[in-house]
Amino acid sequence: MMLSEKINSYLIPEWPAPAQVRAVVTTRQCGNLAMHVNDDPVIVAANRQRLQEDLNLPQQPLWVEQVHGVDAVNLDSANPATVGDAVYTQRTRQVCAILTADCLPIFITSRDGRKIAVVHAGWRGLAAGVIDVTVRALQIPAADLLVWLGPAIGPDHFEVGLEVREKFIARHADYAAGFQPINATHWLADLYQLATVNLGHCGITAVYGGGLCTFCDHQRFFSYRREHGKAGRMASLIWRSQ
Repeated sequence: MMLSEKINSYLIPEWPAPAQVRAVVTTRQCGNLAMHVNDDPVIVAANRQRLQEDLNLPQQPLWVEQVHGVDAVNLDSANPATVGDAVYTQRTRQVCAILTADCLPIFITSRDGRKIAVVHAGWRGLAAGVIDVTVRALQIPAADLLVWLGPAIGPDHFEVGLEVREKFIARHADYAAGFQPINATHWLADLYQLATVNLGHCGITAVYGGGLCTFCDHQRFFSYRREHGKAGRMASLIWRSQ
């Protein structure tokens, strides 16, 4: 089946990536793609197979175990790690993938399309520096990188405690722009703003996307918070076709 026939099931980033760079975010119409959320593994495997067929993926992704950390998995190594919160490559037809259901997927490509990455960025990973680690791993000048921010829980719905804000402020005062107070102990956090501030600190200004709220859009997206921890997971994938 051609992707054009399944367009409502997939979200295609709007960014000036090179033609050979393909990027896609699945929606809940594609079904759950995670094996760790108490779903029937047979159903998940079928969803993953259908994903590969719909998108004509050159191969199945390496589905890494995400731990809200900072490790970036290099798929070009002989034995890539299976645990990490970012995945990158410079190989043609190598599929990078992460899973989310409120956390922020961050797509990265060099302007020439030679190196690509996708990052799983919840607040813990952002506060710990997963963006910084991934950008360093790519070894590309910041001016040569393009970024697209995928669907995540929006700033009107992501309530956090004071300790979360303090972790970011301890990194840099600029992160204060990503928080709006609710009361003396709780804040609304803007993952898009926090990531943009972080990317700016890395020297990256070509940032696209943002504003797609997983919590608000129950038709298209799973949401961990909206579904009280029982949500499926969407996949964010990026690969080079040549």
